[in-house]
Amino acid sequence: MDVMVLRSAWYRFRTTFDRQWGGYLTVLLLIGLVGGLAMGAVAGARRTLASPAVYMARTNPYSFGIGTGVLDPLLGTSSGYDPVIINTIAHLPHVSKVVSDSGLNLVVLNKDGSPDKLDANPGNGSGSIDGAYFTTEKASVLHGRMPNPDNPHEFVVNSVVAQQLGLHVGEVVPFGIYSNAQTEAPGFGTAGVPPYRRIDITLVGIVIDPVSVAADQTDLESLQIFTPALTRQLLSCCANYTVTGVLVNGDRGAVNRVEQEAQRSLPEGYPVILSSTTDEVVVKAERSVKPLAIALAVFGGIAGLVALIVAGQVIGRQLRFGAEERRILRALGADPAETMIDGLLGLLMAIAIGSILAVAVAVALSPIAPIGVIRPVYPDRGFSWDWTVLGLGFAILLGGLGAVAAAIAYRQSPQRVDRRRGRAIDRESSSASVVAGWGLSAPAVEGVRFALDPGAGRNAVPVRSAILGTALALWVVVTTVTFGASLDSLVSHPNLYGWNWDYQLSGGSGSGDIPATQVTRLLEADHSVSAWSDAYFADLKIDGQTVPVLGGTPNAPVQPPVLSGHGLQGSGQIVLGPLTLSQLGKHVGDAAEVDTGAARPSRLQIVGTATMPTIGDSGEQHLEMGSGALLSSTLIPPAARNPFDDPTTGPEAIFVRLKSGVDHQAALESLQRIANATSTPSNFGVAVTSVLRPAEIVNYRSMGTTPVLLGVSLATGAVAALGLTLVASVRRRRRDLAVFKTLGFTRRQLAATVAWQSSVSVVIGVVVGVPLGIITGRWLWTLFATEINAVPTPTVPVGWIVAIAVGALVLANLVAAIPGRLAARTPTALVLRAD
Repeated sequence: MDVMVLRSAWYRFRTTFDRQWGGYLTVLLLIGLVGGLAMGAVAGARRTLASPAVYMARTNPYSFGIGTGVLDPLLGTSSGYDPVIINTIAHLPHVSKVVSDSGLNLVVLNKDGSPDKLDANPGNGSGSIDGAYFTTEKASVLHGRMPNPDNPHEFVVNSVVAQQLGLHVGEVVPFGIYSNAQTEAPGFGTAGVPPYRRIDITLVGIVIDPVSVAADQTDLESLQIFTPALTRQLLSCCANYTVTGVLVNGDRGAVNRVEQEAQRSLPEGYPVILSSTTDEVVVKAERSVKPLAIALAVFGGIAGLVALIVAGQVIGRQLRFGAEERRILRALGADPAETMIDGLLGLLMAIAIGSILAVAVAVALSPIAPIGVIRPVYPDRGFSWDWTVLGLGFAILLGGLGAVAAAIAYRQSPQRVDRRRGRAIDRESSSASVVAGWGLSAPAVEGVRFALDPGAGRNAVPVRSAILGTALALWVVVTTVTFGASLDSLVSHPNLYGWNWDYQLSGGSGSGDIPATQVTRLLEADHSVSAWSDAYFADLKIDGQTVPVLGGTPNAPVQPPVLSGHGLQGSGQIVLGPLTLSQLGKHVGDAAEVDTGAARPSRLQIVGTATMPTIGDSGEQHLEMGSGALLSSTLIPPAARNPFDDPTTGPEAIFVRLKSGVDHQAALESLQRIANATSTPSNFGVAVTSVLRPAEIVNYRSMGTTPVLLGVSLATGAVAALGLTLVASVRRRRRDLAVFKTLGFTRRQLAATVAWQSSVSVVIGVVVGVPLGIITGRWLWTLFATEINAVPTPTVPVGWIVAIAVGALVLANLVAAIPGRLAARTPTALVLRAD
C-alpha cells in the first residue's frame, strides 16, 4: 500500500469525521466497556482461584502441626506442656522453626462468679507461647485488632465464641483460671469447683485462624487466643494440651520425613495428633472458591464473545453506511485498495483505542476480586495487573476485531457488493417461495423472510448476528441454570458428598468407645433403623504419607459412596479418596503399604475410590471429600481404637441409615435415647450428629447471586440486541413495508410481520441454544464435581428450562411491540418518493 493511498484515506477520515464520530465512539466504548468487563471477569476468576495460596503465604504458615503435650493420667502426664519434646523436634534436620500454643484452662465467669456452661471445657483457651497466631500461622483480624503479646489482659476470639457467649469488642470479660488437677475433679464446670485465680481480660478483636477460613463443619470450633505474656504464667499449672507447629525447609518429601521423626520423638503410647498441612489447607480453600472462579470465567468468556460479535456487527453496519460514497470513489477512478481502506482507517483507530480502554477498565475492576470466603482476609484487595489476561485479551480484541473489520471492508468493496446483488435477490425469492409453501398468512410469510434473509445494499439487515446472539444468550442462561440446579442438588443430597447415611453416633467427639453389645441390642430393637455400620478413626502411614483413615467392616451395609472400582469387601483391601490416590501416585488395582506403627506393615490392594465423608476430630487431620482411606478396622492398632483406655470397648462411631418414609424427628429422638443410654463418663458421652458438610458445601452460598446476575445480564443483553436489530430492520425495510401498506396491509398486519420476525429469531435461538446449554451445563457440572471429588450426578431442571424457552418467546413478542408500531406508522408516500 503506497503513501498516496494512506494520504487519501487520512484526508477522507478528517473530512468525514464530523459525520462518523458517533459510530467510531460506539465501537470504541463497546470494545472498551464490554471487552474490559470480559478481561476483568477472567482476571478476577484467576485471582479468586489463586487467593487461598496468596493468603496462606502471608500468614507465615507452618508445614504441619503435632501434639507435643497432653494431660492424661493414664499416660502418667500431669501437664499438657512438655518443653523437652518441643526442644527435640526443634533440633530435627530440616526444621527451621517451631512455635507452640497450649490449651489453657480459662473459663468465662457469669456475673455471679459461676463458670459459663458454654465455655466450661478443659483447655478451652489457646495460649500462644512463642508467636503462634501472632508471627506464625497468623490469625486474621475481622474486627478490632490483635492483642499486644506483652499484655496478659488482652485477648481475641473467633465469631463462633463471640456469638455463643454474646461478646463484643471492647468488653472486659471475667475469667476463672483452673489448675489441671481441678479439671479432673468431680463437678468441674460448676460453682462447686471455684477457680484458684480470677482475671479480667479485655476483648480487643474478632479473628479467624487460617485453617478456618474455608473450614468444613468438622473444623468449625471455638477459638480464644491469649497472649504469650499470660500463657507463660500458666504453662506449669493450667495447660491441658500443647500443639507445636513445625516449619520445614524442603519439599513435601522433607516434610514427610520430619513428620515421621517428630512422631518418633513422642513417648511410647502417646496419642499422635497431627493437624492438616499447609498444602492441604490451600487445596481445601481452592475447592471452596472454585464455583465462583468458574462462574466468573464463564461470564468473562461470554462477555468476550458478546464484545466480538456485537462489535463486529457495529463495525459492519458502520462500513455499510459508507457504501454509497465508496461506490462514487470507485466511479471516480479509485482502485480496490483505496476503496477498502477508505472506511477502515477510522475503525482501526477506534478498535485500537477501545482495546487500550478495555485494559484500563479491567484494571479498574480488579479490586472487586477475589470474591468468596477469602476476600474478607485477603492481604491486598487493591488494583491488580494480570498481564497474562490483559495481554491476551488486548491481542484478541485488537487482532480479532481488526481482522473482522478488514474482512468486512473487503466484502463491502463496491465491485464485490455489485456481484452479490443478483445472487441476494435470488436467495430472497427462494426463501420467500419456501415459506409461502407452508400455508402461512402473508404477515407470517414476510416476517419469516425478514428473519432469515439479510437483504442487500441499503436494505441489508444483520439477521444472522441477531439469531446468533439470541442462541448464545439462551445457551449460557440454560448452562447457568443447569449448573445451579446441579449445585442445589448436591447441597440437598448428602450422599453425593460422602454422607451416605442419615445420622452418626459419636463417642466423645469421635475418640470415645460406644459399648458395642449394648448399642447393637438397642439399634436392632429400633424399628426406624434400616442399617448401620461401625467406624473407627486413626491417622496411619500409607506408603510413607500420613493419611486419615476410616476403619470399618468389610461388606458393611453402610459405606461411603464409591466413585470407581468397588467398596471394601475384604481385610486385604483399601479404598482411597481420589485426592489421596493422586498424592500417592497410585491407581486402582495397585498395592499400598499401610504402616500402623504397632506391627509389621500390611500390603493392601487398592480396590476403588470413594467420596469420603467429612468426619473426624475437629482441629485435627480428618477425612474429607477427596482425602482419606477406608480399610478394615482390624488394621487399626488397639491403642488408636481405644486411645483413652475405655473399659467398655466398642466403635468410636456408628453410621445409621433410616428406613424410607420414617418420621425423621421421631427417629432422631429415638437415637438420642440410645445415645443417652450408652453414654458413660469414660467415653465422654455419646452424641447424635446429623450431616457434617465439607468446606465446598459450607461455602457454596458464597457464590451469592452470581449465577442469577449472569443470567439476568445475558437475558437483558439479548433483549436489547434483539430490540435494536428489530428497530434497525424496520428502518432498513421501510421500502418493503411501504409496498406492503400500498398493497393493502393493515397496521395490525404490519405489526404482526415484525412480531413473526422476532419470534422466528427466538425460536431458532431456542432450538439451538437450549440443547447446547443442557449439554454444556451437564459437562461443566461433571467436570466441577469430579474436581471436588463429589459424586458427579448432574441435574437438568426441565421445568425451569421450559419456562425460559417460553419466556424468551413471550419476551420477543413484547420487544417487537415498539418496532411493530413504527412499522405500522411507516409513511408510504415519503418512502416510495425517496426511492
